[in-house]
Amino acid sequence: MELKRIPYRLTVCKVADISAVDISTDFYFIGKTDEEVSLVCRTEDTPSVTIERDDGWRGFRIQGILDFSLVGILSKLSGILAENNIGIFAVSTFNTDYILVKAENFEKALSVLSAAGYNIVRAD
Repeated sequence: MELKRIPYRLTVCKVADISAVDISTDFYFIGKTDEEVSLVCRTEDTPSVTIERDDGWRGFRIQGILDFSLVGILSKLSGILAENNIGIFAVSTFNTDYILVKAENFEKALSVLSAAGYNIVRAD
């Protein structure tokens, strides 16, 4: 299985109003529940007004489109990272899953996943 590096730094934050989110950028994820609106975006694209903000994330995606019948992919990846004391922030889209780790753990995360048999590819 291939894991593709995301080439930029990311921020995870809570926002009060999504109108401040520039939806023309190439990477962002908005999650809304009855309790909050969360945003993952390139650090330089973070809205100027946030409720809470956590910078310093890096990430990778599971390459390709994952069928909904596949079981345990995210669990296996997160388990390998947990065994190596690397916390994650996971985001899922219709096509695939994204795993974010703190920047200081990014290279270690890729290294342990590579050692576990995952093929790490660079972004284009």
